Amino acid sequence: MKTVRLRSLQAKLALRLAALYVAATVIAVAALIYEAYETADTLNDRELSLRAADLARYVTVDSTGAARLELPTELAARYQAGGNTDIFVVRRASDAVVAASPPNFGEVAAKWPAGTDEPSYFHLKDFGGEGREYYGLTVVQSSAAGPLSISVARADADILVHSLLREFVLDLGWIIPLLVIATLVVGAVAIRSAFKPVAEVSHMAAAIGPGATSIRLPETNLPSEIIPLVTAVNRALDRLEQGFQVQRQFTANAAHELRTPLAIVTAALDVVEENGEITKIKADVARMNRLVDQLLRVARLDAVALDVSDVVDLNDVASEIVAAMVPWSLARKRFIALHANAEPVVVKGNRYAIGDTVRNLIENAVAHAPPSSEVTVSTSANGTVSVADRGPGIAAEQRKHIFERFWRGSGKGGSGAGLGLAIVTEIMKAHQGSVSVDDNPGGGIIFTLRFGYPMSQQKKKSPAGAAGPGE
Repeated sequence: MKTVRLRSLQAKLALRLAALYVAATVIAVAALIYEAYETADTLNDRELSLRAADLARYVTVDSTGAARLELPTELAARYQAGGNTDIFVVRRASDAVVAASPPNFGEVAAKWPAGTDEPSYFHLKDFGGEGREYYGLTVVQSSAAGPLSISVARADADILVHSLLREFVLDLGWIIPLLVIATLVVGAVAIRSAFKPVAEVSHMAAAIGPGATSIRLPETNLPSEIIPLVTAVNRALDRLEQGFQVQRQFTANAAHELRTPLAIVTAALDVVEENGEITKIKADVARMNRLVDQLLRVARLDAVALDVSDVVDLNDVASEIVAAMVPWSLARKRFIALHANAEPVVVKGNRYAIGDTVRNLIENAVAHAPPSSEVTVSTSANGTVSVADRGPGIAAEQRKHIFERFWRGSGKGGSGAGLGLAIVTEIMKAHQGSVSVDDNPGGGIIFTLRFGYPMSQQKKKSPAGAAGPGE
């Protein structure tokens, strides 16, 4: 089963689509996370640059030319209340450090090179009394005191950003798999829907056989890649049907042409004085007559659909065939007994075809029954006809082959051609019925023809008679 699924085109497409989508999702998520971190760092750098420009705006020069930082009360209070979360140093080439918060940061920054127009970044580890970690930048800003080198930093800035991004990644961790699963399910359903016409064509192709060669596969609503294959199959079916027609026509013509000379030979032998050789020739001619008759029946079954719409009483058919075959069976020292149902057993079907099935089963039973034994033909109210004999029976492993055309079994010495039971099978299929073979409790075999639900029982189950006694 695993091998079949791996070879399935639907499975291959689904697996490749899944691999492609998972790979694309992984790449997209990785790119998204990378861009998120880059954006966070950029925003942090932009905020620090804006703070540096804000500090430069509040630098003034007194009457002596000294530069001073005069922060508004609110802003100064914010820096003081921050617990040294935000630190800064403002330096001037002539005055060195103009202002610093905290002062020890000024001592550290005083040793750094002056900034430039492009920000330079720094990282302070274990700074201050609490040993905090700071990320910042140094940049040159214009002011009333001239160019200033301003260094600004924030404690644990990246840690906060990374914490937020970590939450974002965790949210993606359960959202993305759900989206992937949902997308794959939708993709699998879409693939199955796209292949539905192919599956329907496959079911139609499976129904094509020797008895249904006229079926052609539809070429509409199919993927363009499948249409050439379907077209080729239909053309092959055209050639196959033509070959079957030629074969059937040949069989019918050959059998028909043989009937007249065989009838002449049979008539000539009937007036010849009996002796051992003539008896053997008569038996051979009788076998040839039966084979030709069966070939004609097979040809008719293959060529023309049976009309099974007539109303047929199985009791009448069985009694008619038994009466016709009694002389033939007595000549072979076998007896035929009929056990008809007490009431008519009415079914829908073809009277002559049903007669052929009963005749073939009787011929088969008489051929295998021992001398002086009895072949029993029975009809039942459930729409069945059974033919039982007391012969040697049929081995279990051979029963699945006995209904095949021209199958006679190994070492079989009978005079049949292996067509009788095949004809019975075809006729029963046309009647939507079946034929089965079982062991006869008294020895031998019972063949049973089942014609489905008989019309006589359908009439009994009318609405008026549906209620039980006393109701």
